[in-house]
Amino acid sequence: MAIRPIRLFGDPVLRTSADPVTSFDKELRHLVRDLTDTMLAEDGAGLAAPQIGVGLRVFSYSVDGRVGHLVNPTIAELSEDSQEEDEGCLSFPGLWFPCVRASRAVVHGFTAAGEPVVLDASDMMARCAQHEIDHLDGVLFLDRLDRATRKRALRAINDAAWMTGTAPRIKVSPHPTYGTGR
Repeated sequence: MAIRPIRLFGDPVLRTSADPVTSFDKELRHLVRDLTDTMLAEDGAGLAAPQIGVGLRVFSYSVDGRVGHLVNPTIAELSEDSQEEDEGCLSFPGLWFPCVRASRAVVHGFTAAGEPVVLDASDMMARCAQHEIDHLDGVLFLDRLDRATRKRALRAINDAAWMTGTAPRIKVSPHPTYGTGR
């Protein structure tokens, strides 16, 4: 069992897009095991490889008694109906904020052995898959919050016991973001 340290908000790896996995080998199986062990030890619903400092497109999940992983996941379909629930993240320990996500997601990916997988997810599993794939793209759930909630979240982050020193600067683009908030 290998429990790895989780990277916290402010670590640049969390804002970097992860690279696709090209080798389905022993190292990948070890990474999946480490992700799963770390996620379960922290009682998380999901954990993406960048959260343990590995820039590869892999995540593990534990939702409603289902434990698994996806390698090179892509969202094939999102429902038009949405859900708004409190969402947290192991990279923001102890903080939860209301976040809107699609109610259903169809995700394509692979197992650590290279076998194709289709995850037809709804409710919490859909939320988890969207959250973890965002991590693989360098997007944090903070980016998905409305402006007022994001301001409240940033205040909470500044006050969090795990935040040492000064909070990282949030850069706001001077260019139109067309609702993406980046």
